[in-house]
Amino acid sequence: MKRLVLTAFAAAALVLPATAAAKGPSEATITGPGLSSTLTIAGNGEGDTSTDLGLLVTEAGFFPEVYGQSPSPLLRTKPTGLGPRYAVVYTVLLKPATPQNIVIGGASGAMPPILGWAAISDDVAPQALILFLIIFVWTPPHFWALALYRAKEYANAGLPMLPVTHGPAYTRLQIVLYTIVLFAVSLLPFAIRMSGWIYLVTAVILSGIFIGYAVALKRRYSDRLSRQTFRYSIAYLAGLFSALLFDHYWQ
Repeated sequence: MKRLVLTAFAAAALVLPATAAAKGPSEATITGPGLSSTLTIAGNGEGDTSTDLGLLVTEAGFFPEVYGQSPSPLLRTKPTGLGPRYAVVYTVLLKPATPQNIVIGGASGAMPPILGWAAISDDVAPQALILFLIIFVWTPPHFWALALYRAKEYANAGLPMLPVTHGPAYTRLQIVLYTIVLFAVSLLPFAIRMSGWIYLVTAVILSGIFIGYAVALKRRYSDRLSRQTFRYSIAYLAGLFSALLFDHYWQ
């Protein structure tokens, strides 16, 4: 039952953010108990919707730990440390301060594999760190693809995203470089025999397509292509981790 509860929360953690992210940062409609509003990057949601949502998610983070009674000290830091750290250090302090905000803050977004691993096995193995690294390297090209076609809105909101501070051309170059690094990082599960040939073939194909999008974006930019790249990046990560799971149970 403990695994079932944790799996359900993991599924929700994957589906809900992806659904909101697919709409872009300028219009993400949030619904839930007592919540019904549209948030924007300028922070002009109705009332205290953003705060209410943050508190709701933080409170929800306590449930799988208390219910599962996990002994892991690392897992216990999730509701009490990681959430506030992301909300305060990244959103309030880091995001408005540096164009590298998404690179540094990406570490928080990449934590779920480590937390999930600790929840089940009560330790953090090298495999968990590789999964963390995949998400960490994936985050910048994923988010910068979105930031390219929302650059004016970020500029109006006073947020120093990379396309605003360094220009679209530099940002597109960084997307290409990061997708190349991501290609190499995505091969690590096979390199350490964490996965087999099914994952390897899938990773090569998915990463090759991602690089193709990045190169096309650099050569001939358009908002439409930027949106396609952003949407593909979501499918990429879902496909990569699905292949890892399928490969594991196929062996």
